[in-house]
Amino acid sequence: MGEQPIFSTRAHVFQIDPNTKKNWVPTSKHAVTVSYFFDCTRSVYRIISLDGSKAIINSTITPNMTFTKTSQKFGQWADSRANTVYGLGFSSESQLAKFAEKFAEFKEAARLAKEKSQEKMELSSIPSQESIPGDLLSPLSPDTINGTELERVTPDTPQHIEPRAEPSHKTLPPSHSSSSMNKHWEAELEALKGNNAKLTAALLESSANVKQWKQQLGAYQEEAERLHKRVTELECVSGQTTVIKSQKTALNQTIEELEAALKAKEEELERLKEEVESANGFQFKKESLSQKLQDTESRNQALEARLSELEQRLEGQQQEREAFRDSLRSLLELLDGKIFELTELRDTLGKLLESS
Repeated sequence: MGEQPIFSTRAHVFQIDPNTKKNWVPTSKHAVTVSYFFDCTRSVYRIISLDGSKAIINSTITPNMTFTKTSQKFGQWADSRANTVYGLGFSSESQLAKFAEKFAEFKEAARLAKEKSQEKMELSSIPSQESIPGDLLSPLSPDTINGTELERVTPDTPQHIEPRAEPSHKTLPPSHSSSSMNKHWEAELEALKGNNAKLTAALLESSANVKQWKQQLGAYQEEAERLHKRVTELECVSGQTTVIKSQKTALNQTIEELEAALKAKEEELERLKEEVESANGFQFKKESLSQKLQDTESRNQALEARLSELEQRLEGQQQEREAFRDSLRSLLELLDGKIFELTELRDTLGKLLESS
């Protein structure tokens, strides 16, 4: 059967910076699908995530792994095989709790599977057994990442694109074409309203986090100033040089750690500012689309008024044409009567000529 997806969710994916080992580097521009896979033939659990055709997570769960919740919506785990630390940012606390619950469940299952595999290997190593166990399980090659098993996890990828029909100017009147355009803009506006609501919620949450981090930043700065003062005081104290030096070294290390934490918080603040600017861009786009929708509605009303006017003019022209046809018919009837009278007069004159 191969690997089968057993649980999927959506999250923003990060990896630890390999240089600093402190900062998070985003590996996806938006939330992607993150899935647990189980290989029943090898009893292996894996966490896999794709961004398009690129595998940004390919982590095999081992019994010594630990998933840690670092905030209400962020969790991380270390993968020694990939030599990195993965981080996931969720849109809600419940999604994070569900992912952590599944991680613990599959970690325990991996431990039991490893114990069973070790028991089988111990039994197979008995000299009386004729066969020799095969090679140990190795991680799947990257080719399996792009296989058919993973294609079922990415339902956002379109299977095919329907050809777009060419517009026809003869099939639909102007009012129907304008109505279709109006519906299209309305649907797009509703989608933007939904995205705007989500971004607004994320913005409010980010603002709350920014306030909290600013408070922590102030506390760190106060602690750093206090430690600097303490270092100055210790340097001024005479005697006990060795103790003072050791305390100074410890305080300097603490200060460096606090400065690193401050730098990480500042980078997080910059990222949140960029998200706020992106939300403002979506708001401007929404207002632009609203203005376009209003313009479309006004043009639609103008076209409907013009169409009504043309229909009235056409009706008046048809009435004038009918009156003209009636006058022509009466004229033809009068002309036929005159022709008939002239014919009788000619016959009478002919008869008079013959008789004379």
